[in-house]
Amino acid sequence: MTDVDLLYTEVEDDLRTVVRSVLTAHCEPGAVTALYDGDRALVAGLWKNIAVDLGLAGLLVPEADGGAGASAREAAVVLEELGRFVAPVPFLTSAVVATTALLGSGSALLGQLAAGERTAALAVPLTTTAHGALPTVSADDGRLTGTVTSVAGALEADVLLVPATGPEGIALYAVSTSEARLTAVVSLDMTRQLADLEFDGAAGELVVADGEAAVRRALAAGTALLASEQYGVARWCLDETVAYLRERRQFGRVVGGFQAIKHRLADLYTAVESGNAAARYAAATLATDDADAPVAASVAQAFCSDLAVHAGEEAVQLHGGMGMTWEHPAHLYLKRAKADQLAFGTAGAHRVRLAELVEVPRP
Repeated sequence: MTDVDLLYTEVEDDLRTVVRSVLTAHCEPGAVTALYDGDRALVAGLWKNIAVDLGLAGLLVPEADGGAGASAREAAVVLEELGRFVAPVPFLTSAVVATTALLGSGSALLGQLAAGERTAALAVPLTTTAHGALPTVSADDGRLTGTVTSVAGALEADVLLVPATGPEGIALYAVSTSEARLTAVVSLDMTRQLADLEFDGAAGELVVADGEAAVRRALAAGTALLASEQYGVARWCLDETVAYLRERRQFGRVVGGFQAIKHRLADLYTAVESGNAAARYAAATLATDDADAPVAASVAQAFCSDLAVHAGEEAVQLHGGMGMTWEHPAHLYLKRAKADQLAFGTAGAHRVRLAELVEVPRP
């Protein structure tokens, strides 16, 4: 295992403070819950706050291309806070995954994404893994035909990055969302609503000739950094549950004082801290292009995806009857955690991948 510093730097702490301040002011739970009733008014304004006002859309874009020139470590801090607030913004899908696919392409679109002028989404199902088969549409002289289901970030995107198979293999095309037929899907997590895409001779601009390498690089970044979002979800669940149990009284005692409750919280705290370490290591190895990055990403996903769900379940249960209500935000976190459990491959898929990477034979 590579020796890296997992402690947060002063810059990362300052970044966290700024992002948390903006989210506290503009992303209150009631507005997030409204997304489940079809009210998506929060999304555009909040994304402007994050992408343009804070300049975080270009966090991973080199300075030469108009971005901040930061690394995956800083992006991970942002995702921790977005997870803490279950913020319905396309940072992961646009500023991480789509942006990473375009790095080194020389496309003018990269600068537009960095400036927050446009938002992009990679047109693959959210469940696609970095090491598995890549779903594609067909390309014929710049015209794309085919369907892609369960795409995250497409509803907020101005442009779709579409892997398409042509005579020379898989290439990556930029397609305006107006050229595609988008069908919104009622999703378990409506803060990251999915959409089905249909292309019928859509005009595409070739942006990356070696599309397979670009897509796999983008999915690898999404896999590694999703763990930080999952950690943020789990951290909120732990912190809010502990705060509630310190105040809630039953049978004349603070509920958090019961031994059985203490045991559950201690176990959850240990798991959350372990998740933080796994997510930090995945981000750190990705930031330095370390050879251990694929192992670190699969370790982080194998652990953090189940951790976030467990933390969400504990938050709902330990808040008692109140935790089961629509008005309490605990259900938002459990839904995000359950949806994230499938993103970029399940925990089981990453355990299988991890066994392959470290050459442990299957039973």
